[in-house]
Amino acid sequence: MTLTIGPLRAEPGQKTRGSLAADLGTTTADVPLILVNGSRPGPRVVITGGVHGGEFIGIDAATHLAGLLEPDDITGQLVICPVANPPAVYGGRLNVSPLDGVNINRIFPGDKEGGPTERMAAWLFEYVVNGADAYVDLHSGGIDQHLLDFVGYRVTSDAELAAKIKAMAHAVGYERVMPRPLPDGGNSHAAANRQGIPGILIETGQLGDRDPATVRRLLDGLYRLLHHLGVIEAPQNLAPVTVQPREWVWTGEIVSPVAGLWYPDAIAGDEVTEGQTIGRVIDPADGTEHKVVAPATGTVIYGMNGLSVRLGMLLAEIAVPRD
Repeated sequence: MTLTIGPLRAEPGQKTRGSLAADLGTTTADVPLILVNGSRPGPRVVITGGVHGGEFIGIDAATHLAGLLEPDDITGQLVICPVANPPAVYGGRLNVSPLDGVNINRIFPGDKEGGPTERMAAWLFEYVVNGADAYVDLHSGGIDQHLLDFVGYRVTSDAELAAKIKAMAHAVGYERVMPRPLPDGGNSHAAANRQGIPGILIETGQLGDRDPATVRRLLDGLYRLLHHLGVIEAPQNLAPVTVQPREWVWTGEIVSPVAGLWYPDAIAGDEVTEGQTIGRVIDPADGTEHKVVAPATGTVIYGMNGLSVRLGMLLAEIAVPRD
């Protein structure tokens, strides 16, 4: 079966590289795509990186994967989009787009008649995500974020879909698997779930890391997942899983009470207790100090490392093992 996205086509047994122009209203964005149409029929898997700027590991791993896998390696079809949000990746290098200040991973599946980022999200769903049998969105701690590796997924009331999503999340082989209880919200994988597509989020690396060892860790997770989905055979050089995946529960998030300068006392990986001071936000004008405390006991999974923060910005998230 021919794999077609816009004018890009890959016949069975063919790999096609190219880019498509996404109309964002006030401008266009050239979105790179690699289509690998396997020699044997099977599921279509879509992988996106670069939904956020400043998160380099997913972009690098997706690019490497596109170069490593050939049609003879594939059962089914693989669509790889290493830079899914070019304005943020090339222009902003932060979670928000420089075109309109919008975080695309809060507004999926987007709006074709909306602003530039809403149109970018809608374009990705229309041309890339729709038609997938499985969807994987690659993220990391950005240039100003501490983060522990984890796989995220959403819980849905559709039992069959829920089982597929959970199995995908565990197949990656990361120690921390982090479900959220509802399939709502504008995250890409949650929006895919609402359209009946099993989708997960993989977070790997922190602080704008681009170290080859971190990229290799993510590639190993992707190989495990693709093997689980029946797309590839298990590679002989695949790193063994040393820690069995374990489900965690989000117990608290901390947002900045004011705009100012952030001085954390706890970073990702630290254990904190409810009521513990985990940092201070200082007003640079008058030196006023606002203490920030943990709302729950657990492990800091995510932590803001950047100095400047705005009112309501996420500073940290806490979780504990389910059992």
